[in-house]
Amino acid sequence: MPLSEYEQRVLEQMERALTSDDPRLANTLQQTSRRSPLRYVLVGVGVVVGLLLLVLGAASSRPWVGVVGFVLMFAGVAYAFAAPRKKGPTGVVRPDGTVDTSVQPQPGGHKSGRGKTTTTASKGEGFLARLEERWERRRREGR
Repeated sequence: MPLSEYEQRVLEQMERALTSDDPRLANTLQQTSRRSPLRYVLVGVGVVVGLLLLVLGAASSRPWVGVVGFVLMFAGVAYAFAAPRKKGPTGVVRPDGTVDTSVQPQPGGHKSGRGKTTTTASKGEGFLARLEERWERRRREGR
């Protein structure tokens, strides 16, 4: 069922607000990351070979073979869940969907709605402090 014109306008407004509020998040959400089937084949082969080595090491009483098998299995699973590398321009996503590579997102601070850069939650304070600062700012602006 298609969206009505009103719903499309509201959705576009929400998209523009998200892009202006948090460009890095908008950029992440707009990217479609498809992982290649070769990645999963390699992971499957690595896990199966690692499991075989683990069993072989336990059966032949050679613990180092079992350890190698376990490490191989762990590396395969870690590779399966690891994020693929970004291949493309980095920058800020504009409201029209294009990427502006001349402007790089700043990790230490971000622009608030009034044009000021907030740096109360700097890199040294950590991720949770930045989240808390954003939450408090949004609560203040919402009233």
